[in-house]
Amino acid sequence: MKPRIPLFNAICGNAIEVHANEGGPVFINGEETSLKKFNDNYFEASRDGTTISISFNPDGSLSLSFSGPNRANGICTLK
Repeated sequence: MKPRIPLFNAICGNAIEVHANEGGPVFINGEETSLKKFNDNYFEASRDGTTISISFNPDGSLSLSFSGPNRANGICTLK
């Protein structure tokens, strides 16, 4: 069964572009990630030391954050 990932585009930090097709996959800067499902409301997409945390809020809206090399981290902005 495919993860419940919606179609979205986001920017994380100044230069990390994130795109997901409905149901996956998730891409970081155009490269396909490995996607791990923790539960129905939380997923992580990782590639080359960068991890995008994808979570669903109680109202069904989407929240994204990131962590990366050199302790980079922050909130992602949906486009």
